[in-house]
Amino acid sequence: MLDRALERLRNGLSGTPYEGKVYLVGGYVRDKLLGRPLPSDVDLVLEGDALELARFLHERGVADHPPVTYPRFGTAMVHVGGLMVELVTARAESYHDASRKPATVKPATLYEDALRRDFTVNTLLENLHTGEIVDLLGTGLRDLQAKLLRTPRDPHETFYEDPLRMLRAVRFAVQLGFTIDPAAAQAIREQADRLKIVSVERIQTEFTRLMDSPQAAAGLQMLLEMGLLAQFAEPLLPMVGCTQNDYHLYDVWEHSLKTVEYVDPSGLTMPAWEVRLAALLHDVGKPTTKTVGEDGAIHFYEHDRVGAQIARAWLRSLRYSNESIERITTLVRLHMRPGFYTPQWRDAAVRRLIRDAGDLLEPLLRLVEADIKAQRHDVVHADIAALRERIAKVQAAQPPTRWCSPLTGEQLMQHFGLKPSPLVGQLKRYLEEQVIEGALHPDDTEHALRLAEAYLRQVQEPSV
Repeated sequence: MLDRALERLRNGLSGTPYEGKVYLVGGYVRDKLLGRPLPSDVDLVLEGDALELARFLHERGVADHPPVTYPRFGTAMVHVGGLMVELVTARAESYHDASRKPATVKPATLYEDALRRDFTVNTLLENLHTGEIVDLLGTGLRDLQAKLLRTPRDPHETFYEDPLRMLRAVRFAVQLGFTIDPAAAQAIREQADRLKIVSVERIQTEFTRLMDSPQAAAGLQMLLEMGLLAQFAEPLLPMVGCTQNDYHLYDVWEHSLKTVEYVDPSGLTMPAWEVRLAALLHDVGKPTTKTVGEDGAIHFYEHDRVGAQIARAWLRSLRYSNESIERITTLVRLHMRPGFYTPQWRDAAVRRLIRDAGDLLEPLLRLVEADIKAQRHDVVHADIAALRERIAKVQAAQPPTRWCSPLTGEQLMQHFGLKPSPLVGQLKRYLEEQVIEGALHPDDTEHALRLAEAYLRQVQEPSV
């Protein structure tokens, strides 16, 4: 799709005043030169009006739809053959001190436009029609070969204008295997607190991209060391230096990073970044719940429950979707359960784990495997492979879809003359528990009625 869309753009602009004057810029050019997978969108820049170019592409039938324009920024968005294309007017910008949004935007040369970009490796141009690579600053190709992230201007100016670039520096460094230029790294440390002027949505997007990388653990450590993590992830900081019990080699923070590193999200329906976030947060409740007994033993009672609460509040503050928050916090809340598995578990305990985890069962087992791998290896841990086999046997004996009350709420209300109330839900849950325990067959309505009657007598019996 990418090649066909670019060819459509070339053909659509051939023989027009735009031919030879439009350039690919940014991640497409960088990744192409590095031999990396190409992005799913491209940026085009020109010395001229990008909004006029966008309208021209639509009028000639090259663009799939009328352009979406942003006159204040001199940019426009179109789709060409399904490819998202951002058109950018070469521009220079000036900013307010307390805002990332530019106060003024004015047309500029391609050289001036390159100076306002984040890193030299992202200033490289490729002529849309000739394919010529243009290194306007004379440092982009050299830095690309050296795998160095350097800012086009003084890094203090570059990061001051858009502090999100500091987060991007960390993401690019770990994703591309690049080194951040020492001067840029020092500027990040000195200006980290300016990240607070950036909108939560932009921070969340950039942080998610980092967590989507297999090298996320290294990026998290960089965020901590450079002072960036403290600007948007304060609830994570107590994990640093929080010592653990004899099962562990590392403090809570280092253990959590190892878990992030070891977790395998491949083949899961849950997004990889969500699994890694769950790995990062699985022990976030430990500092709050830490106790030391008289014998010196360290405990973290209910850290899974408390951790899920902390994780939920923090993820909400970053405005993640309710669906993502629910998946991540469920993994945090349940992560201790598989770790307690022994061959002595009754089938009912396995069924409860399957029921409670639901669609997150495999992500939960992956998380626990990584959690165990990040602990000491010379102590006894749960055999998760054996638990998987046990789960398969239990599911084969009776599908989870059968683990429900033989009686509906309507049937219970009709038989016992009940009105809609929480009691009806309690009855259904009680009967479901009896099915899971193996004390009630899911088709045995008569036995279910007898059990429900006994349960009602018990809960309705006045206390003496």
